[in-house]
Amino acid sequence: MEKTVYHFVGIKGTGMSALALILKDLGYEVQGSDIDKYTFTQRGLEQAGIKILPFDEKNIHEGLTIVKGNAFSNDQVEIKKANDMHLKVITYPELVGTLVSDYTSIGIAGSHGKTSTTGLLAHTLSGIAKTSYLIGDGTGKGIKDAKFFVFEADEYRRHFLAYSPDYLIITNIDFDHPDYFFGGIDDVVDAFESEARKTKKGIFIWGEDKHAKTIKADTPIYTYGLDESDYIRATNIQRTVKGSSFDVSINGENIGNFQVPLFGEHNVLNSLAVIGVGHMENLDHALINRELQTFSGVKRRFSEKKVADQVIIDDYAHHPQEIKATIDAARQKYPDKKIIAVFQPHTYTRTLALMDDFAKSLDMADEVYLTNIFGSIREAHGDITSKDLGDKIHKGGNVLTLDNMSPLLEYHNTVMIFMGAGDVQKYETAYEQLLSTLNPNQQ
Repeated sequence: MEKTVYHFVGIKGTGMSALALILKDLGYEVQGSDIDKYTFTQRGLEQAGIKILPFDEKNIHEGLTIVKGNAFSNDQVEIKKANDMHLKVITYPELVGTLVSDYTSIGIAGSHGKTSTTGLLAHTLSGIAKTSYLIGDGTGKGIKDAKFFVFEADEYRRHFLAYSPDYLIITNIDFDHPDYFFGGIDDVVDAFESEARKTKKGIFIWGEDKHAKTIKADTPIYTYGLDESDYIRATNIQRTVKGSSFDVSINGENIGNFQVPLFGEHNVLNSLAVIGVGHMENLDHALINRELQTFSGVKRRFSEKKVADQVIIDDYAHHPQEIKATIDAARQKYPDKKIIAVFQPHTYTRTLALMDDFAKSLDMADEVYLTNIFGSIREAHGDITSKDLGDKIHKGGNVLTLDNMSPLLEYHNTVMIFMGAGDVQKYETAYEQLLSTLNPNQQ
């Protein structure tokens, strides 16, 4: 990579902010631009001393290499100016693809669970060998002489085809992003198979996923899961309020008991994928187990706090399968508490395409509230409302507004889960402020 100033257009995006932090760690000059609104990724950039500018074509000048965020087209003012000046413009996936090629790289793909698995693998490998990583919660670390590079590989718009990793983990394949995958689930499977065919050393696939297990590639494919046919298998699973423990066998041979301080069956599966990568790289199983036991999670995935007598969980879940996994994890950790779900649907096309599945997953909670649908840059409005979804929900389904969060004050000593990929956190903040006002001595 060359000597230049890397200017990130959309630097506050979760992947972009992580990538900016990595380049800064590796000794490159980095700056970026974005909207003024505060985001949870901003703090890390500020702590690293990375300059964040408001979007403006005046930011663009000679000597810059432009890194274009996935959300932006060539019409965006800064990108347009850069193209007019014939500056080098590279996309986020192109830069990641270039960066990881110098290391033993492990890409984590899947419709759900990418960020949690990337975080768990990055944490585990980091405790054993030098590891650079790019996690989709805005966390990134670059180490020049690292052995491993762990990174999230996103299927949206087939962005991950810019990568040719040594190893690929596919956590699952589900129908999502209906605004892009017009060919339905077959189109999604085709994207994952194309990426699998670009993988060099080994592919790890959740064996019980009906779509993932249809994938063919010339590279060895190892299945992981709970079935006796799986190459990497967990048995004797114990799920308690402290986490999960399980025995692991690889190709029929027991390699020991492993523990993770994580909740929900999906986290047992994620752990198996991590153990599989470590095993193929000949890492000591005892060291893998030691590192798994100290993982504290990633941002916006089952992030907990206590306010007054309530447990409040913030989670990025925005697809029916993720909602199911989050509620399952909450039931494991808090078996005696009532679970209240507050869900912000994310994009109109997804809400419409998966309406019945959303209702079914949300009904796993004891009571459900919705907020209005959060649109996107590409999709600001649609012909569906949150009330339409609410009408299909049996356990409530009323729509909350920011200026009236008082229905939530009816609950005491419960688990309140705020879920969504938009700005559901502003509802959580409004609720917390109400609680604090009513319970000033219970902070």
